[in-house]
Amino acid sequence: MVLEFIPVLTLVATGEPQVPCYFLFGDSLVDSGNNNGLKTAAKANYTPYGIDFPQGVSGRFTNGRTYADIIGQFLGFPNFIPPYATITDKDISTGVNYGSASAGIRDESGSHMGDRFSFSRQLLNHEDITSRLSLVQRNKTFTNDYLKKCIYIVNIGTNDYINNYLMPNNYPTSQVYTIDQYAEVLIQQYSQQLMTLYGLGARKIAVFGLAQIGCTPTEIARFDTKGKPCVESINDAVKRFNDRLKPLIDGLNNDNSEARFTFINFTSIVPLQVTAILPIINVPCCQVREDGYCIPNSVPCLVRALSVFYDGLHPSDTANIAIATRSYKALSPMDASPYDISHLARL
Repeated sequence: MVLEFIPVLTLVATGEPQVPCYFLFGDSLVDSGNNNGLKTAAKANYTPYGIDFPQGVSGRFTNGRTYADIIGQFLGFPNFIPPYATITDKDISTGVNYGSASAGIRDESGSHMGDRFSFSRQLLNHEDITSRLSLVQRNKTFTNDYLKKCIYIVNIGTNDYINNYLMPNNYPTSQVYTIDQYAEVLIQQYSQQLMTLYGLGARKIAVFGLAQIGCTPTEIARFDTKGKPCVESINDAVKRFNDRLKPLIDGLNNDNSEARFTFINFTSIVPLQVTAILPIINVPCCQVREDGYCIPNSVPCLVRALSVFYDGLHPSDTANIAIATRSYKALSPMDASPYDISHLARL
């Protein structure tokens, strides 16, 4: 009964993918193993992560697939896009996953946990990949045209709050900026970074807004909810960022004739799609550490398909199906603007 809400979208690749390649940027919501070799507490290369994933433990922060994995399946890719940390030249032509847990728009975000690939570093890694791709394809003009046809997903900014602004003992940002000022500073830097991605040949770029992180089990445990289901002050801070993000996307499209940026509204998708059909909302499926990650080798809940959160911060495979489905094929005009990812692929 849990899966009745999912439209009939095939998860089996038939024929050629809808686009030639698929590139992923972001944090632990898309990380597929880039942090495994880093000195950091932000890694998921141990059980019970991956308990339902076909290849087992991979570094994904969930029991199965990330929503970005599932979007890749909707796009027709037969295999999951490999992480930058282990990719070889023979695989780069179908895309690269640069996602890194604890990474943010700001370089310092998440630094108290250890090393990570910030969004700026991910962009440098992508520059490296585009150069390698030109050498493999032996034709820079062909490569430039090729990159324009690919889908790019960017989901970054959560750690600029959870692992920066909301940790005044570790980071000074909350003393330096008001909530509004901080959102503005993040958006200004994000704008420059997205233009860097555009300058590296990307045209079809899906930019995800931030989820209501005040509703994650970890933030509910850390902060006073004042009798409400979620930490409203955190959700308010995130809303100020999201409210600036859609106008940014519209501006980038207006200012760049070839640009096909689109805004995916995480806040619209998640409460309507996920919490309406999954009964276990704010309780993690696995036993969690203080930082919200699963305790290594602990035993997770038995019926994982009923949980929204696998650990204290990250969605379960079932929740990720819901997120991917509405991102790929919008059910409401609020979900994506100006187009969903299935439309973006056809442009």
